[in-house]
Amino acid sequence: MNRREFIAFGPRERKKYVQAAKTIILATHGKDGYPHAVAMWFVADDEERVWMTTYRKSQKVLNIRRNPKVALHVESGVTYDRLQGVLIRGDAELIDDEEVCLQTLVGIQQKMAGSLPDEAKEALRQRARKRIVIGVTPRRISSWDHAKLGGTY
Repeated sequence: MNRREFIAFGPRERKKYVQAAKTIILATHGKDGYPHAVAMWFVADDEERVWMTTYRKSQKVLNIRRNPKVALHVESGVTYDRLQGVLIRGDAELIDDEEVCLQTLVGIQQKMAGSLPDEAKEALRQRARKRIVIGVTPRRISSWDHAKLGGTY
């Protein structure tokens, strides 16, 4: 087993790590060729698809319409021996459906706040009318957990 394989998360711990993260960095391709990276709130399903919402006219939507290949990045740790992260390269799909958007917003709200008061759902529905869902299907996933190195580099 090489070093990269040794520090990689297993499938279960990788899924748990991503699902527990509060934000993910979404990188799209700008028209000038430079990456456009933004922090996003999101939910991830059991198939490791990632779901988030944004305004229909946002730069990331324009970029995805031009090129659906994206990268998603989650990382934690403040010292090298504690770095953990996941890099997902995948294909983004834009879903312009109010109910799908509402369910995504509800999932994000529950993840971020732990609960959802009944009156909040109507406010989320109002938001969903102005937004679009970005669904990302992973094509290649890399991960790392430097704690597995036990302090050796």
